[in-house]
Amino acid sequence: MSSSISAALAADARPRAVPAPSRIIEIGEIAAGIAVPEGRGVRFFSSARAFDSLDGVVFASTEQAARAARERFRARARPAHRSTPAAHRQAV
Repeated sequence: MSSSISAALAADARPRAVPAPSRIIEIGEIAAGIAVPEGRGVRFFSSARAFDSLDGVVFASTEQAARAARERFRARARPAHRSTPAAHRQAV
């Protein structure tokens, strides 16, 4: 066998890097989106309207994307602060 053929066969026998899998990001029972590996990070694709502001954003890691989704969920879940009308305030 020639050395070039042996080198080609040896190259094929080396273990190949398996790409990182895409990950579903869930917040409680809500599927917020999916984190798809891209270059040096992951791109977030929204699967629920509440997370559309994160759609297409590239994060450094899946954990960072999940953290952003949790923060987005918490921000939407907080009730808006309402001022009490003067007629309903109690005098102290």
